[in-house]
Amino acid sequence: MEHKIILETDRLFLREMNMDDFDALYKVLADREIMQHYPYDFDEERVKSWIERNMNRYQENGFGLWAVCLKDTGEMIGDCGLTLQNIEGEILPEIGYHIRADYQHKGYAKEAAIAVRDWAFANTDYPALYSYCKYTNVGSYKTAESIGMHFEKEYPDPDNKITHVSVIFRGETTVI
Repeated sequence: MEHKIILETDRLFLREMNMDDFDALYKVLADREIMQHYPYDFDEERVKSWIERNMNRYQENGFGLWAVCLKDTGEMIGDCGLTLQNIEGEILPEIGYHIRADYQHKGYAKEAAIAVRDWAFANTDYPALYSYCKYTNVGSYKTAESIGMHFEKEYPDPDNKITHVSVIFRGETTVI
């Protein structure tokens, strides 16, 4: 199946995902260590639904979570992209990322998220971009900070107990 490449970085390309990516994405989303901060576990149906939801987002919004692939091999190692999320009752643009365990701590999430941040500011009118996670997910909000985001707020949430929100406003970074 032909894959539509959206973004390229030095080491990665981000492309639209499809059902051919099930096995690769399952290795990420069904890994309890990676997803320990999510309120539920991912089984096969949830991973399929994840892919379908993003395929619908591409059609409806022109963006979603994209497959993160290594340039040198084409291997999918996770996802990263822009989605619209309910953050304390407001629908806001959120940069999200999930990288397979054996590729974590190598800068791939940061590299992909910078590309998504710059793409979003160049291709949308959103005045700000957000990242949100369970307050205990230090790795996630440290990645958000590494791309220029800063702490916005924390609020009580039935899924996360407390949700941590980071934000970056248009103009706080140079679009590459």
